[in-house]
Amino acid sequence: MDYLGYLLIFFGAMAFLVSAVGLVRMPDVYTRMHVGTKTTTIGTLLVIFGIIFIEPSWAMKLILLAIFIFLTNPLSSSVVARAAHKDGAVLENDAFKEVSK
Repeated sequence: MDYLGYLLIFFGAMAFLVSAVGLVRMPDVYTRMHVGTKTTTIGTLLVIFGIIFIEPSWAMKLILLAIFIFLTNPLSSSVVARAAHKDGAVLENDAFKEVSK
């Protein structure tokens, strides 16, 4: 069971790495927000479930934490998108023009 926990923690860390690369590579606030919240949510949940496999006595507390993170990260993403929209942030759509041609 410990090895499965370590594997989940490793995949969670890889999700954090993907998130960091995505934050640097994405062109505007909306796509950065998407990468920043979705991959960190997945990474955090994988790390939490990995810790549950390693230390089962902490399972109830960690499951409650996972539920809290799963419910609040999308909410924070929406709040950031709304604030960016009200501030006048524009969607960098040059990449979308190339795809549609």
